[in-house]
This record gives sequence, structure tokens and C-alpha cells, in this order.
Amino acid sequence: MGHGSPTDKYTVDDALNALGFGRFQVLVLAYAGMGWISEAMEMMLLSFIGPAVQSLWDLSAHEQSFITSIVFAGMLVGAYSWGIVSDKHGRRKGFLITAIITSAAGFLSAFAQNYVYLLFFRCLVGVGLGGGPVLSSWFLEFVPAPSRGIWMVIFSAFWTVGTIFEASLAWFVMPRLGWRWLLALSSLPSSVLLLFYGVAPESPRYLCMKGRTSDAHNVLKKIARLNGTDLPSGTLVSDHHIHLHKMIVPSEDVKFLSPTRNQAEDGMSSDNSHKGLSSLFMLLSPSLLKSTLLLWAVFLGNAFSYYGLVLLTTELSKGGNQCSVNEQHSKDSHDVSYKDVFITSFAELPGLLISAATVDKLGRKLSMSTMFFFCFMFLLPLVVNQPAGLTTSLLFGARICITATFTIIYIYAPEVYPTSVRTTGVGVASSIGRVGGMLCPLVAVGLIHGCHRAAALLLFEAIIVVSGICVVLFPIETKGRDLTDTIVAPKYADEL
Repeated sequence: MGHGSPTDKYTVDDALNALGFGRFQVLVLAYAGMGWISEAMEMMLLSFIGPAVQSLWDLSAHEQSFITSIVFAGMLVGAYSWGIVSDKHGRRKGFLITAIITSAAGFLSAFAQNYVYLLFFRCLVGVGLGGGPVLSSWFLEFVPAPSRGIWMVIFSAFWTVGTIFEASLAWFVMPRLGWRWLLALSSLPSSVLLLFYGVAPESPRYLCMKGRTSDAHNVLKKIARLNGTDLPSGTLVSDHHIHLHKMIVPSEDVKFLSPTRNQAEDGMSSDNSHKGLSSLFMLLSPSLLKSTLLLWAVFLGNAFSYYGLVLLTTELSKGGNQCSVNEQHSKDSHDVSYKDVFITSFAELPGLLISAATVDKLGRKLSMSTMFFFCFMFLLPLVVNQPAGLTTSLLFGARICITATFTIIYIYAPEVYPTSVRTTGVGVASSIGRVGGMLCPLVAVGLIHGCHRAAALLLFEAIIVVSGICVVLFPIETKGRDLTDTIVAPKYADEL
């Protein structure tokens, strides 16, 4: 480790850039990725559980759709709650609680004796799954800025692994063992997070933001040891102090205060956030308001479109004029549903490749807006009936595009917010997205079954267009920017 003058200072970003992406980050990636696999599996199984229990318990189409919607309702609550817990008490505590709830409720839902119990346990699963943004933000805070885009895309690949694995598992388990075994087996990945929780490190950026620079320094030393690199010379300081030096311009009206005094009186500091405005109000402060509102709109549109495409796959891939099918035909088509969901799940792989190729070269905004445009073009022919093969191909293309936008928005959102409200900001945005997830089953199942295919597809198209416009209106491009620890006044944002 280098030794320098005590007056030399470096931030967590400086340290991460010097340490690079090495063995330590790979281990963090594997841990966070397992949580992402777990969430993807729990979400994908909704495509199979609803039809299975519909005939078993004689459920209406509305009741079947509610099994999916109740999970998103739980996620809406969980995403907001765990974001606040994570920003106040640490990333580790945030994903510990979510892993316990997800694994326990997921396993117990396999023993649900009736429709009400199933709804209850799946709602709890949703509450736990709402902690997904905590893991993504946690991993993001270990990645050096120059390679952040590509590694966040690789992190998102774990979601694709989960969707493909769940589709394969359902195809094998459902005809042989039934839906209860699928629920039980799908809950196992969450328990892996609990097994290795003891060795999961806290985010050094979070520790530094909380004033625990010695603890943050210890984590950085572990990174240096595992990566075989050296920390910068000097003293680790909070990003907040660096911002103050950049913001303050000496004049006769300026009073130089001690760091403690200055931070206490800074209306945008993390300490003041606990004493004054709530985390939610901080997201709506003038410096973050435009980004927050536009992010909410894009998250809602992305979730509506993504989960809608998953649920629409089995409805649209039949082709022809099958806007109404009887129960026997529905039972006979379950194998086709497994196959179609399995095939379209592979569309996420090229979606990830496109994200990796464009996110750091074209930037977050241009990459997302372009993919929304192509998604619109792929879905447009489906407004009218198409042959089954063409329908599956178009859905495959649309799934590629919406996967790319979903991947990039989960890279962009944590980069917009400072450490003091990062997981809260992403969590609230994710919660808004869950509203889209709650509504999409009603469209995907209700309108299609009600012979309103064109209306359903046009609604998807309108939401995709609006989402693309919101992306274009994002106030900043985060490609290559360092993460910040505190909220900065708008006039200084571009300078930092």
C-alpha cells in the first residue's frame, strides 16, 4: 500500500479506480447475482402457477390475474421499505431481511391449502422481492466508474439465467410433480444468500457517507488484498468534503467552517436529511425532481411492457382467431406455453449483449430510447392476427428490446442518485414500476380473453412510446460519471 503525505486525500471512487475490478468484485457479483436469479425465478413462475391453480380451485380469469398482481403489490411495499432501511441501516441489513422473507414465504406458499393462503404467501414473497434494488445498488457501489456500465449489464445477465432456468424447471417439474414442487424448488436460491451472508461486506461508499471512514478503509484494504493492487496514498475522505472544496468560491461573504459545522448546516447533507426532510422528500428536491419523475414513468412503462410480454407470450403465440378458448383447450395447451416461454426467455441473451455493446459507447439515454423505438416496431404488426411462427418471432424481437431497456434503466437509476438516498431512490422507482406489473395481467389476460387484442397491443405501444420520450427528456447522461455521496445543488451538478 502506498504511503503519502497526511494532506493527500482520496475518495472511494479514487480508491475503486485504483484497485480495479478483480477477484473481490467477482465474489460480490456472484453473491448479488444469486439474489437476482432468485427474483427472476419467483417472477417467471407466475406464468405457470396461475393456469395450474385456476382449474384446481375453479378460479375466474380475474382471480387468476390477481395471483400475479398481489406479488407486485407486495413488491411495491417492499421496494420502498427496504430502500429506506438500506439507506439508514446499511445495505447488508437490507438484503438480509429480504432474503429471509423471500425464502420463507416462497417455501411456505407451496403448502397453501386454498386460494386465500396462496395470495397471502405470494404477497409476502413480493414484499421480499422488493429488496432486489438493494442488491443491485450494493454491487454498483463496488464497481469502478470506467467499467460500471458493462459490469452492471453482466450483473443483469443473472436475471436472464434465472428466467431461463425457471422456464426449464417448469417445463420439467409441472407435468411430473405439479405446481407445489415448482414453488418449493424456486425458493431455494434465496436461501443461498443466507448461507453466505456472514462474509458479505458492507458498501465502503455507504460507510464513508455515514462517517465511518475507518470501517470503509478496512473494506477497501480487503479489496486491495484480494485484487492484488494498492490503495492510493493519503487519507480516505467522504465525497462530501471533495464537493465542498469544488463548490466554495472564496469571497468576503464566505465564512469558512469546520467540516463538522459545515456539514451540519448544509441543507443537502445526509445528516440534515435525517433531521429535516424525509428521504422521499429529498427525491423530490429541486435538484432531483425532474430525474425522479421521469424515472418513475420509465420504470412503470418498462415493468408494464416487460411482464406484459411474458404473460402475453402464451396468449398471442397461438395465432389465428383464438380470442376465446375453452377450458379443455387451455389444459391441452400448457405444454405449448412452457415451450413458448422457454423460447422467448432466450431473447434476453441478445438483449443483454446489445446493452453491453451500447451502454458505455452510446450512453444510457441513446441506448434506451433506441431500444424502445425498436420494441414499438416489433409489436406493431401484432395489432392484427399473425401466423404463429411470425408472432413468436416478433415477440422474441420485442423481448430483446425490452430486456435491453430494463437492463440499462437499472444501471442509470442508481447512478443518478447520491449514496445518501440511492437505494431509496431506486426502491421507490422500482415500486412505481410494480404498479405497472400489477396492471399488466389485467391487460394481458383480461383484454385478450375479452377479444380486445388490438386494444391491448395499442395500449402497450402507447406506453412504450411515452417511456421512450421520457428517456430522451432525462436531464443528465451518467456515462463515465463518478457516483456522488450527497445531493448537490443543480448549478454545481455539471461541474462534479
